[in-house]
Amino acid sequence: MASETFEKALDDAPESLPAFKQKRSILSYIQHWLHQTPAAVPLIVLIISIGTFGLILGQKFFSPFALTLILQQVAIVGIVGAAQSLVVLTAGIDLSVGAIMVLSSVVMGQFTFRYGLPAELAVVCGLMVGSCCGFINGWLVAIVRLPPFIVTLGMWQIVLASNFLYSANETIRAQDIAEKAAILQFFGEKHKIGGAVFTYAVILMILLTLVLAYVLKHTAWGRHVYAVGDDPEAAELAGVRVKRTLISVYTLAGFICALAGWALIGRIGSVSPTAGQFANIESITAVVIGGISLFGGRGSILGMLFGALIVGVFSLGLRLVGTDPQWTYLLIGVLIIFAVAIDQWIRKVAV
Repeated sequence: MASETFEKALDDAPESLPAFKQKRSILSYIQHWLHQTPAAVPLIVLIISIGTFGLILGQKFFSPFALTLILQQVAIVGIVGAAQSLVVLTAGIDLSVGAIMVLSSVVMGQFTFRYGLPAELAVVCGLMVGSCCGFINGWLVAIVRLPPFIVTLGMWQIVLASNFLYSANETIRAQDIAEKAAILQFFGEKHKIGGAVFTYAVILMILLTLVLAYVLKHTAWGRHVYAVGDDPEAAELAGVRVKRTLISVYTLAGFICALAGWALIGRIGSVSPTAGQFANIESITAVVIGGISLFGGRGSILGMLFGALIVGVFSLGLRLVGTDPQWTYLLIGVLIIFAVAIDQWIRKVAV
């Protein structure tokens, strides 16, 4: 009798199991989709922002000149944001990116005008200085095992002080650079296509973002970066060389910051030790609004680019509307909190 009851239960099981299945809600589908495509949220916000200001301002905002002006304004932030994105993906943060950028630009200028080096060689020296600063950050984080926040906070102060001490707070004028070392202003050169105006810095930002997006998604090194950010211990057990990966990430970030320093000279025309003081905060803002998780292991560098563009759209749009500039900071602050809240909600998809 017991065996017959058991066999009957087995026969009925397949029909009874569907009753225990929970239907996924539309909200759950959205949550899963956003988890798989982290750049979707900033892209949606960017499209809505452009559409809103387009409706308010019309052709004044939708003109090719205005739209490409946004790209020019966010070019430096986008390049530095690419460096910041790599670090944040490993669950770190780099507060020294802005200082490294400025020091690299100062080295390029001073080596050319103080020591008489060819401008091309001075640029190489600046790129090496930025890479060296990044390597020191990575070595302290990976080998000495110091917290990234503390390491880069200290490096920020050291590099900032070194910058002013070395340059003696001296600005190299744009006119002198144009006459003797025009290559330093290379990324500031403009090209018109109809009403649109592009600079080489904008092209650098877009190409750098696309290359890093491909590398992070389709190479072993890129997968290792995500693995380290998600769970370094599990990555170590899986055969990932965590220390080497961290050092390479910080070194590459330093190199990219040096590139941003070169682009900064082209942007402002001169070499100034006081330029780009808020680049670290602006890069973190682009990263957070772009949907890259501050907890590491999740996000898209394309999202960072969208985040930088959102800030640019709000800045230009509100300026054209004629509002107080403080509204820009207020709305960006709201976006930052909104982005972190969305990230926390998306992370619960695995729970």
